[in-house]
Amino acid sequence: MAEHQVDAVVIGAGPGGYHAAIRLGQLGKTVICVDRDEIGGVCLNWGCIPTKALLHVGEVIRHIDHAAAIGLKVPKAEVDREGVAKFKTDVVTSNVGGVRTLFKANNVQFAYGDASFKSPTQIVLKKKEGGEDTITAKTVVIATGSAPVDVKAWPRDGESIMNSDDAVQMKRIPNNMLVIGGGVIGLEFATVYTRLGAKVLVIEALSQLLTGTDLEISKTLGRILKKQGVEIMLDTKVGKLEKSGKIVKATFNGEGTNGKDETREFDMVLVAVGRRPVTDTLNLQAAGLAVDDKGFIAVDQQCRTKVPSIFAIGDVTGQPLLAHRAMKQGVIAAEVIAGDTSAAFDPIAIPNCVYTDPEVATIGLSEEEAKAKGYEVRIGKFPLAASGRARTMNESDGMIKLVGDAKTDLLLGMHIVAPQAESLIGEGVIALEMGATLEDIGLSIHPHPTLTESIMDAAEAAHGKAIHIVNPKPKTPVGAK
Repeated sequence: MAEHQVDAVVIGAGPGGYHAAIRLGQLGKTVICVDRDEIGGVCLNWGCIPTKALLHVGEVIRHIDHAAAIGLKVPKAEVDREGVAKFKTDVVTSNVGGVRTLFKANNVQFAYGDASFKSPTQIVLKKKEGGEDTITAKTVVIATGSAPVDVKAWPRDGESIMNSDDAVQMKRIPNNMLVIGGGVIGLEFATVYTRLGAKVLVIEALSQLLTGTDLEISKTLGRILKKQGVEIMLDTKVGKLEKSGKIVKATFNGEGTNGKDETREFDMVLVAVGRRPVTDTLNLQAAGLAVDDKGFIAVDQQCRTKVPSIFAIGDVTGQPLLAHRAMKQGVIAAEVIAGDTSAAFDPIAIPNCVYTDPEVATIGLSEEEAKAKGYEVRIGKFPLAASGRARTMNESDGMIKLVGDAKTDLLLGMHIVAPQAESLIGEGVIALEMGATLEDIGLSIHPHPTLTESIMDAAEAAHGKAIHIVNPKPKTPVGAK
């Protein structure tokens, strides 16, 4: 058994963990980052990065399928499953290698193994190759992330009944696929496998896709996905899953089946009903910590737990479970550990992106949330069909929606369904953080022709001043006499 003494140990090498470890190294701290799996965690290895690689493949397939519309005669795309899987793996390997290089450049030690607390300042590391080490650290950062929720009634086998970790491996392309859950993960994989040739049914127990998203945006995406061939059933629950060889018989009931039991056969089922924090192997009691009823660890704005020497970041600290949230928390925790008493995690809002095709990106309050909080809302909308740049891309499905406060004109939320929505939403992030009004956005000259100018047009539409659409009435334009 080896013993190590460091300034900090980071448990978990995902986005939050590696950001914390690298920043600690930059600030001159001795640090060990440990993980039971690979550097990069879920994001780089099974989540954000590989799924986006697969979604890019799907987007290329769609462009090939619609090439005739722009005057190109292109044979139908033939999917080489092994080639697609290799592309995904190469992307992952490159990203993981990049983080390894950054660890080395910033003097971050990395160790494989399962970490658990022996005391608030001591970690026992069960090494991957066998044996145990003890790490004594002045501070500990918990960054163990989350894992897919497995439903006991639907036993996962990794082949016919899968979770997202299995689905990203691309072992085969099914003929008929059932996706249980209409959230981000379910819809992204529905997009991937539909593009690759599967017939996909998405079943969501609640009344809308992407629960919590602006309802109009959710409905817009649902309409587009149906147009693309994805079957969707809302207010419908899956009961039994019965395996017979490689076939799964699924029985479901709800609004999608007119209230009657319906049974269909699928050769692949993806269970995408959420994620859970990974804290069960940490022996938190030895550190003087406990989790709430949902398994999350409470932290303050400096990412500090109730034990002053222990910090927690990312998915283990609660919603929203987003990599970029974890990344920023990791940097904040590192700076606090290094002595910056002013560092704090206090964003006005956190953007969320769904990498369907087209993408969905949102930040701030939805129209429904704003009304529930008592705001008198002012809405500005601009359809993608009215965008000159979108037409040059042969894209017409989507919209930009801005939610503002009718009394102060402050922007409350931005919601986008469009190609490149994940990049467009950056304008909303800055606007909310800077306290911009709808008028500010409308008065700002946006480049033409671009998709970003549709944000300007939506802001102008909120005041009845849009040029490229017929303005809703009876709005009184700002500046009118």
